[in-house]
Amino acid sequence: MMPPRHVMVIDDEDHIREVAQVSLEAVAGWQVTTAASGREGIEVARAAQPDAIVLDVMMPDMDGPATLAGLRADAATAHLPVVFLTAKTQAVDRTRLTGLGAAGILAKPFDPMLLADEIARLLGWPS
Repeated sequence: MMPPRHVMVIDDEDHIREVAQVSLEAVAGWQVTTAASGREGIEVARAAQPDAIVLDVMMPDMDGPATLAGLRADAATAHLPVVFLTAKTQAVDRTRLTGLGAAGILAKPFDPMLLADEIARLLGWPS
């Protein structure tokens, strides 16, 4: 049996991190690590080496695209797949974000009961 997936959630909103963490742990049985900012997220990802990162797009100081660039610039985190989490889901936004190298995009608000399935689908993980 495979060990549980390890997913990191980087979001500046406490309630989003909490709901995502409880959802992924309770529904999917995944291990979840969280960070409240892009800078913290890069540091924690370097140490935690999660299987994937769910990354908020709009955050103060260092937004999602800047955080993704920081992850890609670091050899320890460059390989980690990243799924953006955003309220901006128009086609132009989706095209811009996937063009940055994201594995996919999830819309806010998300359904906590479906979050793990949506992440797994975007990353090509068996459900």
